[in-house]
Amino acid sequence: MRDDAALVLFSGGQDSATCLAWALDRFAHVETLGFDYGQRHRVELDVRDAFRAAIPSPRLGPDHMLRLDALGAISDTALTREAEIAMGADGLPTTFVPGRNIVFLTFAAALAYRRGLKHIVAGMCETDYSGYPDCRDDTIKALQVALNLGMERRFVLHTPLMWLTKGDTWRMAERLGGSALVQAVVEHTHTCYLGDRSHRHAWGYGCGTCPACELRAKGWQDYVSEKL
Repeated sequence: MRDDAALVLFSGGQDSATCLAWALDRFAHVETLGFDYGQRHRVELDVRDAFRAAIPSPRLGPDHMLRLDALGAISDTALTREAEIAMGADGLPTTFVPGRNIVFLTFAAALAYRRGLKHIVAGMCETDYSGYPDCRDDTIKALQVALNLGMERRFVLHTPLMWLTKGDTWRMAERLGGSALVQAVVEHTHTCYLGDRSHRHAWGYGCGTCPACELRAKGWQDYVSEKL
Protein backbone atom coordinates (compact mmCIF):
# COMPACT_ATOMS: atom_id res chain seq x y z
CA MET A 1 0.00 0.00 0.00
CA ARG A 2 1.15 3.54 -0.74
CA ASP A 3 1.80 5.40 2.49
CA ASP A 4 1.64 8.72 0.61
CA ALA A 5 -1.78 8.14 -0.98
CA ALA A 6 -5.33 8.68 0.25
CA LEU A 7 -8.95 8.03 -0.67
CA VAL A 8 -11.40 10.78 0.32
CA LEU A 9 -15.10 10.11 0.84
CA PHE A 10 -16.34 13.06 -1.22
CA SER A 11 -20.10 13.55 -1.17
CA GLY A 12 -20.13 17.01 -2.69
CA GLY A 13 -20.90 18.70 0.63
CA GLN A 14 -18.97 21.34 2.55
CA ASP A 15 -17.36 18.98 5.02
CA SER A 16 -16.10 16.42 2.51
CA ALA A 17 -14.88 19.18 0.19
CA THR A 18 -12.82 20.66 3.03
CA CYS A 19 -11.49 17.18 3.79
CA LEU A 20 -10.45 16.84 0.14
CA ALA A 21 -8.45 20.05 0.39
CA TRP A 22 -6.93 18.78 3.65
CA ALA A 23 -5.86 15.53 2.00
CA LEU A 24 -4.36 17.30 -1.02
CA ASP A 25 -2.26 19.34 1.39
CA ARG A 26 -0.84 16.18 3.01
CA PHE A 27 -0.65 13.35 0.51
CA ALA A 28 1.13 12.97 -2.83
CA HIS A 29 -1.80 11.21 -4.47
CA VAL A 30 -5.49 11.63 -3.63
CA GLU A 31 -8.51 9.84 -5.10
CA THR A 32 -12.17 10.56 -4.36
CA LEU A 33 -15.20 8.37 -3.82
CA GLY A 34 -18.91 9.27 -3.92
CA PHE A 35 -22.00 7.19 -3.15
CA ASP A 36 -25.37 7.30 -4.86
CA TYR A 37 -27.78 5.68 -2.41
CA GLY A 38 -31.03 7.31 -3.52
CA GLN A 39 -30.62 10.39 -1.34
CA ARG A 40 -33.22 13.17 -1.68
CA HIS A 41 -30.43 15.70 -2.01
CA ARG A 42 -28.82 13.85 -4.92
CA VAL A 43 -27.84 17.24 -6.34
CA GLU A 44 -24.79 16.98 -4.06
CA LEU A 45 -23.43 14.41 -6.49
CA ASP A 46 -23.99 16.77 -9.43
CA VAL A 47 -21.68 19.46 -7.99
CA ARG A 48 -18.74 17.16 -7.26
CA ASP A 49 -17.10 17.58 -10.67
CA ALA A 50 -17.35 21.38 -10.48
CA PHE A 51 -15.60 21.44 -7.12
CA ARG A 52 -12.85 19.11 -8.29
CA ALA A 53 -12.34 21.36 -11.33
CA ALA A 54 -12.16 24.42 -9.07
CA ILE A 55 -9.20 23.03 -7.12
CA PRO A 56 -6.81 21.80 -9.83
CA SER A 57 -3.86 19.90 -8.39
CA PRO A 58 -1.35 17.44 -9.85
CA ARG A 59 -2.00 15.37 -6.71
CA LEU A 60 -5.69 14.87 -7.52
CA GLY A 61 -6.26 11.41 -8.97
CA PRO A 62 -9.32 9.54 -10.27
CA ASP A 63 -12.86 9.94 -8.98
CA HIS A 64 -14.96 6.87 -8.23
CA MET A 65 -18.74 6.59 -7.88
CA LEU A 66 -20.58 3.63 -6.35
CA ARG A 67 -24.30 2.96 -6.47
CA LEU A 68 -25.69 1.68 -3.19
CA ASP A 69 -29.37 1.33 -4.07
CA ALA A 70 -29.84 -1.27 -1.36
CA LEU A 71 -29.05 1.27 1.35
CA GLY A 72 -31.78 3.58 0.09
CA ALA A 73 -34.20 0.68 -0.37
CA ILE A 74 -33.97 -0.51 3.24
CA SER A 75 -33.90 2.98 4.77
CA ASP A 76 -37.10 4.69 5.85
CA THR A 77 -35.68 8.14 6.56
CA ALA A 78 -36.16 11.75 5.60
CA LEU A 79 -33.04 11.55 3.42
CA THR A 80 -34.33 8.65 1.35
CA ARG A 81 -38.10 9.27 1.43
CA GLU A 82 -40.44 12.25 1.13
CA ALA A 83 -40.77 12.38 4.91
CA GLU A 84 -40.77 15.19 7.44
CA ILE A 85 -37.41 16.32 8.76
CA ALA A 86 -37.90 16.23 12.52
CA MET A 87 -36.65 14.65 15.73
CA GLY A 88 -37.74 11.03 16.02
CA ALA A 89 -39.19 9.31 19.07
CA ASP A 90 -35.86 7.53 19.58
CA GLY A 91 -34.07 10.85 20.06
CA LEU A 92 -32.41 10.75 16.65
CA PRO A 93 -33.32 13.02 13.73
CA THR A 94 -35.35 11.46 10.94
CA THR A 95 -32.47 12.28 8.59
CA PHE A 96 -30.36 9.55 10.23
CA VAL A 97 -29.73 6.72 7.74
CA PRO A 98 -28.87 3.65 9.85
CA GLY A 99 -25.58 2.05 8.88
CA ARG A 100 -24.73 4.65 6.24
CA ASN A 101 -21.24 5.61 7.39
CA ILE A 102 -20.44 2.04 8.38
CA VAL A 103 -21.34 0.89 4.87
CA PHE A 104 -19.54 3.84 3.26
CA LEU A 105 -16.29 3.18 5.10
CA THR A 106 -16.46 -0.55 4.42
CA PHE A 107 -16.81 0.01 0.68
CA ALA A 108 -14.15 2.72 0.81
CA ALA A 109 -11.73 0.30 2.46
CA ALA A 110 -12.49 -2.35 -0.16
CA LEU A 111 -11.73 0.16 -2.91
CA ALA A 112 -8.61 1.38 -1.11
CA TYR A 113 -7.50 -2.25 -0.84
CA ARG A 114 -7.75 -2.66 -4.61
CA ARG A 115 -6.14 0.71 -5.34
CA GLY A 116 -3.33 0.25 -2.81
CA LEU A 117 -4.22 3.35 -0.78
CA LYS A 118 -3.40 3.33 2.93
CA HIS A 119 -5.22 6.46 4.10
CA ILE A 120 -8.99 6.98 4.08
CA VAL A 121 -10.31 10.47 4.81
CA ALA A 122 -13.89 11.27 5.81
CA GLY A 123 -15.80 14.30 7.09
CA MET A 124 -17.47 12.88 10.20
CA CYS A 125 -17.76 15.30 13.10
CA GLU A 126 -19.31 15.13 16.56
CA THR A 127 -18.99 18.80 17.52
CA ASP A 128 -21.47 20.76 15.36
CA TYR A 129 -23.48 17.85 13.96
CA SER A 130 -26.94 16.31 13.78
CA GLY A 131 -26.42 13.69 16.47
CA TYR A 132 -25.78 10.72 14.19
CA PRO A 133 -24.13 7.90 16.21
CA ASP A 134 -22.09 6.76 13.20
CA CYS A 135 -20.34 10.15 13.13
CA ARG A 136 -18.82 9.71 16.59
CA ASP A 137 -15.10 9.30 17.13
CA ASP A 138 -15.60 5.99 18.97
CA THR A 139 -17.49 4.58 15.97
CA ILE A 140 -14.70 5.52 13.56
CA LYS A 141 -11.99 4.09 15.81
CA ALA A 142 -13.92 0.83 16.17
CA LEU A 143 -14.38 0.64 12.39
CA GLN A 144 -10.67 1.13 11.79
CA VAL A 145 -9.91 -1.84 14.03
CA ALA A 146 -12.58 -4.00 12.37
CA LEU A 147 -11.55 -3.12 8.82
CA ASN A 148 -7.88 -3.77 9.48
CA LEU A 149 -8.61 -7.10 11.13
CA GLY A 150 -11.06 -8.14 8.42
CA MET A 151 -8.89 -7.14 5.47
CA GLU A 152 -5.46 -7.82 6.96
CA ARG A 153 -4.32 -4.28 6.16
CA ARG A 154 -3.23 -1.23 8.11
CA PHE A 155 -5.62 1.41 6.87
CA VAL A 156 -5.62 4.73 8.69
CA LEU A 157 -9.00 6.46 8.95
CA HIS A 158 -8.67 10.24 9.18
CA THR A 159 -11.50 12.52 10.36
CA PRO A 160 -9.90 15.99 10.36
CA LEU A 161 -13.19 17.73 11.25
CA MET A 162 -14.08 15.49 14.21
CA TRP A 163 -13.54 18.13 16.90
CA LEU A 164 -14.18 21.27 14.83
CA THR A 165 -17.19 23.55 14.83
CA LYS A 166 -18.70 24.54 11.48
CA GLY A 167 -17.03 27.92 11.88
CA ASP A 168 -13.69 26.13 12.34
CA THR A 169 -14.37 24.19 9.14
CA TRP A 170 -14.71 27.43 7.17
CA ARG A 171 -11.50 28.67 8.81
CA MET A 172 -9.73 25.46 7.86
CA ALA A 173 -10.72 25.99 4.22
CA GLU A 174 -9.27 29.49 4.32
CA ARG A 175 -6.01 28.24 5.86
CA LEU A 176 -5.69 25.55 3.22
CA GLY A 177 -6.58 27.53 0.12
CA GLY A 178 -7.33 31.13 1.00
CA SER A 179 -10.40 32.96 -0.23
CA ALA A 180 -10.37 31.01 -3.51
CA LEU A 181 -11.04 27.74 -1.70
CA VAL A 182 -13.68 29.35 0.52
CA GLN A 183 -15.50 30.62 -2.57
CA ALA A 184 -15.22 27.21 -4.24
CA VAL A 185 -16.91 25.69 -1.19
CA VAL A 186 -19.62 28.35 -1.31
CA GLU A 187 -20.32 27.96 -5.03
CA HIS A 188 -19.62 24.30 -5.76
CA THR A 189 -20.73 22.29 -2.74
CA HIS A 190 -24.19 21.33 -1.51
CA THR A 191 -25.42 20.64 2.01
CA CYS A 192 -29.20 21.27 1.98
CA TYR A 193 -31.19 18.14 2.84
CA LEU A 194 -33.98 19.19 0.47
CA GLY A 195 -31.63 19.51 -2.51
CA ASP A 196 -32.51 23.18 -3.06
CA ARG A 197 -30.13 24.92 -5.49
CA SER A 198 -32.51 27.77 -6.31
CA HIS A 199 -31.72 29.98 -3.31
CA ARG A 200 -28.25 31.55 -3.05
CA HIS A 201 -27.05 32.71 0.37
CA ALA A 202 -23.72 34.15 1.49
CA TRP A 203 -22.74 30.64 2.61
CA GLY A 204 -23.94 28.84 -0.52
CA TYR A 205 -27.11 27.27 -1.90
CA GLY A 206 -29.99 25.76 0.02
CA CYS A 207 -33.47 26.16 1.44
CA GLY A 208 -32.05 27.99 4.45
CA THR A 209 -34.35 26.28 6.96
CA CYS A 210 -33.46 22.57 7.13
CA PRO A 211 -31.02 21.46 9.87
CA ALA A 212 -28.13 21.13 7.40
CA CYS A 213 -28.62 24.68 6.10
CA GLU A 214 -28.97 26.05 9.61
CA LEU A 215 -25.71 24.43 10.70
CA ARG A 216 -23.88 25.71 7.62
CA ALA A 217 -25.29 29.23 8.02
CA LYS A 218 -24.42 29.30 11.72
CA GLY A 219 -20.86 28.25 10.95
CA TRP A 220 -20.56 30.89 8.23
CA GLN A 221 -21.76 33.60 10.61
CA ASP A 222 -19.20 32.47 13.20
CA TYR A 223 -16.50 32.55 10.51
CA VAL A 224 -17.32 36.00 9.08
CA SER A 225 -17.99 37.64 12.46
CA GLU A 226 -14.36 37.00 13.37
CA LYS A 227 -13.33 39.17 10.45
CA LEU A 228 -15.48 42.19 11.39
